[in-house]
This record gives sequence, structure tokens and C-alpha cells, in this order.
Amino acid sequence: MLIAERPIRRNEPPAPLVKRFLDHLFVECGLSGATVSAYQRDLREFWAFLECRDVEPAFISMDDVQQYLIELQQRGYALSSIVRHLSTIKVFLRHLLAERVLRRDIASLIESPRRWRRLPQTVHYSQIESLLNAPEPHDEFYLRDRALLELLYATGMRVSEVVDLDLERINLALGYVRCIGKGRKERIIPVGRQAIDAVSAYLEIQRGRLAGQRHVSAVFLSRTGRALDRTSIWRLVRKYATLADLSVPLSPHTIRHCFATHLLAGGADLRILQELLGHADVATTQIYTHVDEARLRHVHQTYHPRP
Repeated sequence: MLIAERPIRRNEPPAPLVKRFLDHLFVECGLSGATVSAYQRDLREFWAFLECRDVEPAFISMDDVQQYLIELQQRGYALSSIVRHLSTIKVFLRHLLAERVLRRDIASLIESPRRWRRLPQTVHYSQIESLLNAPEPHDEFYLRDRALLELLYATGMRVSEVVDLDLERINLALGYVRCIGKGRKERIIPVGRQAIDAVSAYLEIQRGRLAGQRHVSAVFLSRTGRALDRTSIWRLVRKYATLADLSVPLSPHTIRHCFATHLLAGGADLRILQELLGHADVATTQIYTHVDEARLRHVHQTYHPRP
């Protein structure tokens, strides 16, 4: 039995198209709310550009996309931002093709500009140690903040993953957390003894007081009993980096980079590190091999026939 083809919707306004696309990303592709919001922001700029050119969705052309990228460059956008915008547009154009809004597969004809991959910023282990010791026992949220910092470094989780971490996904008796990463993919991450002790103390002593009468599943809570958000965690890391008198600005993602680099320096296998970080492609993990110069020298001296 043949299925009738849907008619091509030539003059459908952009708003419903964008909404269906965003719903598709969130529901069917399993992307996080933060990622979907980033797609939405990029598309808002793209549609404003198309409206200025009086281009309907069904008639988007290669020239429209190219002129948009030129405009972004003229507005002073960094190459990394332009690449991100183009990636959003290509995914959206493929969606329009699947929805039979577009007749031609424009996305496959567009090449993404190459960009240099910047090495991740890291700090020495002694500086991480100073950061972890920065919370003072007399601080009001000492137990929570110490547990948060210890868990960030012990697991290398993204800040969004820590925000979404529920009580049911953490097993301190067995020493692991079940982390929900990008694309709603789950991975198991071991947790070291010091982080287990810090999180246990927080859960036993302080979390209940913060939650009060609220039924909140999130592990880390604010003073009002709500889940800590990304901005709050970012500010806490910066606060303790300042108290530790670190010479470089620190963020939750810097701690993630340190987790990866320090593990690799200790002899961790690259594939295992890939699993721990939740990278879909080992090529993403390989960038950490360029960070640890001491490891590179050791490998060269050990395996080269004429060291």
C-alpha cells in the first residue's frame, strides 16, 4: 500500500516550523533544554535575516545562507560562533527537507569552515587541591560547597549534568553516579573516597535542612531549597578559586578539563577517559593528549628506538 506524500508547505510562516523543529530536537533527539535554547537563539537571528531579505522558508537558497555567514563575519562574530550558527542552520535545513518544506538538500552542499581547536585550560593538581580546601568549616554552606567541588573534580561531570543529578542516581555505598549526558545518554562514573565522604556528610547533615518541606530530587540545593542552577555553581567555583588565590580564572568546565588531564597524566587509557567524559567521538578526547607535555615526553622516551 502506497502512502500518499504530504503536500509541500511553501508559504508556512517560520514560527510553527521552528517550534516543530525544536520539539523534534527535545523529544525525539533527546537534546537538553539548554542545547535546544541555543538552537532557538541561533534560528531567531537567522529568521530576522531572512525576513529582511523577504525570503520564505520554502525558498531558502545557498546564497541566503552564504550571505548570512558573511553578515555574521562583518558583525565581528568569532569563527567558532559562525561555525555554531552554520551547524544550527544545516540541521534545521535537513529538518525542512524531511518535512517537505524544501525540495533540495541544501545542507549537504554547504561546507563548514575549519577552525583551530583551542587547547583546554587546566591548572596543576596542587591548585586544584587548594580549590578543594578553600571552603572553611565555619562557612554556612561548607558541607554543600565542599561536596560540590569534590564531586566536580572526582567525576569530571559537566555543570549541566551536576544540575540534573538526582538522589536516585547517586550510590555512595558502591561509589558511583549514574550521569545523564548529552543526547540523554547514560554513563556510570566511579567516585573516589574523599568525594564520597564529602557528599555523604552533606546529605546526612545539611541537605535535609535546605530542602525543608520541599520534595526536591536534586542533590545540590540552594538556601531556598531549590536545585542549584548552572549560574549558581559557576559563581561558587569562581568564589572559591578567588579564596584559594589561584592565578587563573576557574570555571566548572576547567575542573572537568583538569579531571581529564590529570587522569591521562596518571596513565589512564584514552578510551576509558572517553567513556568517563561521555564523548561520542574519541577524537574529542584526544585533545587532552596535547595538554600534558610531560606525558608526551615520557611516551617518546619510552617507545622511540633512539630516545
